[in-house]
Amino acid sequence: MHPSLFLALAIPLIAAIRANAESHVIKFINQCGYGSPALMFDGKNILTGDEYTSSGPFSGIAYLQTGYCNTNGENCTLMEMTLINPTCAGCGSSADISLIPPHAYSVETSFAYYNGCDGAGQTCTCSDPNCSDAAFFAPNDNFVQVECQNDNVSQSPWYQVNTILTFSSAIC
Repeated sequence: MHPSLFLALAIPLIAAIRANAESHVIKFINQCGYGSPALMFDGKNILTGDEYTSSGPFSGIAYLQTGYCNTNGENCTLMEMTLINPTCAGCGSSADISLIPPHAYSVETSFAYYNGCDGAGQTCTCSDPNCSDAAFFAPNDNFVQVECQNDNVSQSPWYQVNTILTFSSAIC
C-alpha cells in the first residue's frame, strides 16, 4: 500500500476511534476541614488530587478517610460505583451508598452524576443516619442504586457540610 493512501485511510480512522473513546471523571471537594477523600481500585487509593479521570470503564469505591476507616472503607460510609458506557438497555453506570456491615454511618454522604443524568444521585444525611431509604443495609437493597444509561458520565462525591453531593462531618 502506498504510504499516502495508508495515511489517508488511517488518520480518519484514528480520529473516529478517539472521538468515541470512553472516559469518566470522578471529582471530590472536601470542605469539612479534615479527612482525605479515598478512591479505591484493586485495594489501592488511586486518588492523587481532587479529581480522577478513567480512560475506560471504572469500578471502585470512595469514602472520606477520617482515620477510622480501614482500606476498603470498613467502619465508614461507603460509596460504590461502576461507570461504564451502556452497550445494552440497563447495562450502564450505577452507584450507591453502602452501610452493609462492616461499613457504618460515619459522615453525611451524597453523590450525583453530571455530564449525563445530571442531578441523579443519592443522599444519606446527618438528620437520618439510618439512611433507610438511601443506603444499602443488606445485599438485596437494590432500590437504593442509582443508574445512568448515558455515555461518558461523570460523578461528584463532594465533601461539604449540609449540601448535596456530600461526605461531611456535621454535628448532629
